[in-house]
Amino acid sequence: MISPSTLPPLPTLSKAVAEWATSVRELTTPDAIHWVEGSDAEHQSFIDQLQSNGELQKLNEAHYPNCFLARSHPSDVARVEHLTFVCTTNRDDAGPNNNWMPPAEAYAKMQELFKGCMKGRTLYVVPYCMGPIDSLYSRCGVEITDSAYVVINMMLMTRAGRPALERIAREGNFVRGLHSIGELDPNRRFIMHFPEELSIQSFGSGYGGNALLGKKCHALRIASYQARHEGWLAEHMLIVGLTSPAGETHYVVAAFPSACGKTNLAMLIPPDSMPGWTVTTVGDDIAWLHPGPDGRLYAINPEAGYFGVVPGTNAKTNRNAFKMIQRDTLFTNVALTADNRPWWEGLETGKPVIDWQGRPYDPANGPAAQPNSRFTVSAKRNPRYASEADSPSGVPISAIIFGGRRRGVAPLVYEARDWNHGVLVGASVASETTAAAIGQAGVLRRDPMAMKPFAGYNFGDYWAHWFAMGQRLKDPPKIYHVNWFRRGADGKLLWPGFGDNLRVLEWILKRCTSKAAAQESHIGHLPRPADLNLQGLSIAQPALDELLSVRPEEWRTEAADIGKFFEQFGARTPAALWAEVKALQKRLG
Repeated sequence: MISPSTLPPLPTLSKAVAEWATSVRELTTPDAIHWVEGSDAEHQSFIDQLQSNGELQKLNEAHYPNCFLARSHPSDVARVEHLTFVCTTNRDDAGPNNNWMPPAEAYAKMQELFKGCMKGRTLYVVPYCMGPIDSLYSRCGVEITDSAYVVINMMLMTRAGRPALERIAREGNFVRGLHSIGELDPNRRFIMHFPEELSIQSFGSGYGGNALLGKKCHALRIASYQARHEGWLAEHMLIVGLTSPAGETHYVVAAFPSACGKTNLAMLIPPDSMPGWTVTTVGDDIAWLHPGPDGRLYAINPEAGYFGVVPGTNAKTNRNAFKMIQRDTLFTNVALTADNRPWWEGLETGKPVIDWQGRPYDPANGPAAQPNSRFTVSAKRNPRYASEADSPSGVPISAIIFGGRRRGVAPLVYEARDWNHGVLVGASVASETTAAAIGQAGVLRRDPMAMKPFAGYNFGDYWAHWFAMGQRLKDPPKIYHVNWFRRGADGKLLWPGFGDNLRVLEWILKRCTSKAAAQESHIGHLPRPADLNLQGLSIAQPALDELLSVRPEEWRTEAADIGKFFEQFGARTPAALWAEVKALQKRLG
């Protein structure tokens, strides 16, 4: 084995990265520069550094071994979509689904912000690989940042360090990501994406979604643009493996807007009444989908960790997630108990005494934990971690599932008639907001493929790419829509959700292998009550009938609303998508 001291210095591995790092150093004038190797010892050194300067606080070692708390500025606790831009030469290429700024204007604005901004700080060069290091489906990037907190997170969330830089040196291509926390001034905060140059610049925020440039910025906004030109898909989807009692394993991907049960589905625990099922997590948030040599669609999870919202997580709502954050976890903006344990709303034990801002807890000041407080943890801490997540070839996908939160209209589950119809199903995804989201419940918002904040180019072109992908697949996955949130006349949920969602997934998998029946409807193929495994589930027949009902008069209104949504993308809306809308309207009468 080669000892670390005999390895070549990182800057010598890639001339392109070294030259770019030099130009950034000259612009930002840091006091020092550190190239991240990616070792466990180095990761620990960053932890020790942030502990010594007070940016990290060690938590109760007996109950939360090797866990730490970080606090961010109160003005810097979430993604800033209104300050996030896609900068393309042609405004229409960014589309009405993105904020746009001309590249020259954006570069000039960011140049002024970055000038001298790292004086007194260390510049960190973080080479990283999104996906298994030896997979043809993976892509690499380099983030330059002045935040050691960001470095720690990137080391958990990606394959960061020397192996990534070695791959960049071999391939010559990488996404350039430049980040500085600046002064954390909300008026000097921007996240700029330059997809035509595979470049990202982020200034003025230390929050993960704005500062961990490998995550939403690279893995979705830049990667979706990259995927269109290279012939694959970068999607806001979980990847889960499902093994039946007969030992048959299938993998599905699923896309949901926020508050629709995505994390719970990614880490689903089968109900006791369905013995013999095994569920494993390949990914909880992002999927990169590639046509495989056999004509099927294959998925990799480009991430190596989880950056999850912690409020509401407990042993009942998500036992696997709760177990995995009991050790080796970095918490951000949670509260503390008297014995120095992390606390957040939804925990069934403990009492907060210090809130997320470090103040004595007072309910008059709001929640104890910031509602968007987070945990960062290695994916391998998940008790149901799928070893296939490290497979260079990815996993074959049997089904693509879309879903939203709907009180009515959308049934529990339905199957698209074919791939093109499935594109319409995904492109028209809608979800009703909760009161906590915008102050008014039941407001319907379209979120195509759950990619509204993350598609790095015009949605019209994005949908056209989906149609093109279908033509490239000899054996495409079937496409489905689910709605766990349908309610009865009394306003109560009709479906139990959580682990019982496996009953719907079982029907989906049987449909993929031609082992289950369905009935034709105006909107697609639906199960009959007899087609679902309801053993051990107490649900009344009227509730089942309502869950699986499709009312043409409601769907005529829905189809008209879908058409109005597509109109905003003008000539970029694919003719194939309009054909699917018209076909739906014709079936509805």
